[in-house]
Amino acid sequence: MIKTNLYNQEGKITGELDLPENIFGLKPKKDLMHEAVVAQEANSRVKYAHTKNRGEVSGGGKKPFAQKHTGQARQGSTRSPIWRHGGVTFGPNADASYGKKINLKKKRLALHMALASKLNDKVLYIIDDLRIADSKTKTFAKILKNLGIFKTALIALPETNKNVYLASRNIEGIKSILVGSLNIADVLRYKNLIMPKEAISAIEKTFKI
Repeated sequence: MIKTNLYNQEGKITGELDLPENIFGLKPKKDLMHEAVVAQEANSRVKYAHTKNRGEVSGGGKKPFAQKHTGQARQGSTRSPIWRHGGVTFGPNADASYGKKINLKKKRLALHMALASKLNDKVLYIIDDLRIADSKTKTFAKILKNLGIFKTALIALPETNKNVYLASRNIEGIKSILVGSLNIADVLRYKNLIMPKEAISAIEKTFKI
């Protein structure tokens, strides 16, 4: 087992916590982590851009002019891409697939490595009891200050905590998320990672390989 400091909300070290070595003891592999991030972002891509091809634009019901004796190049339809208001050739299409496949084991292994990198970089803060009596932003901002966190942070919660969510959502660069929705992109995007100690067992159970 790997040991790490356990903090309270005042930012003081209250003891040590054992972390599972099969997650936090991994050596990060940048190529695998990169593959997982690219796959996640590609699969969440929203396809807005769409152009109409010659089969989708209106018009073109008949030949625009005679085949011969006009002095112009022969044309069969006004829906041709070379005509104004004609279809677009090779334009973006909403039916296009940008998704990338990555198997579940590799995806979870990459997440484990991202979590291990937070421990290695000493930006993992595990709180013995993350609870606040109200949902005031000032209350949670004080906890961040006590921990010495002045940059972005991701808060991983084992269960819904309405007060923590409401108190943290208005602080720039802070995001709270349930352990079940934990993903490598968010873990790497935010500088610090904060979680109550109960989140460790939830991560082991949810992302078991």
